[in-house]
Amino acid sequence: MASITGFGGAFIRVNDPEALYMWYERHLGLMRSEGYFAFPASTQRAQVVFAFFGQDDEYFPTAQKAMINLQVDDLDGVLDRLSNEGVTVDPKRESYDFGRFGWFTDPEGNRVELWQPVAAG
Repeated sequence: MASITGFGGAFIRVNDPEALYMWYERHLGLMRSEGYFAFPASTQRAQVVFAFFGQDDEYFPTAQKAMINLQVDDLDGVLDRLSNEGVTVDPKRESYDFGRFGWFTDPEGNRVELWQPVAAG
């Protein structure tokens, strides 16, 4: 059965993304790579992304303060199962060189992102 395989990332709305990135870099030693904090994939199935978004960024609903990203092993299988269970699933899917993405909405109205990382090989 298609299943969730791990935590994919956290996306948090903040007033000044650049200032907060710099604070996390300074105080926690996190290092940005391609505009976000990434943790080594060697410690998990795939890297986990920790990113800040501006208050008006439309990547996820502006009324939503944060969005979780969950790693999956079969994006279409999970989204099809959720849809069959009556969950609101966004029909859009996106593919990149680092994986595929899809979204659903939870009962509280939160948009949740699912990520199927590219298989290691």
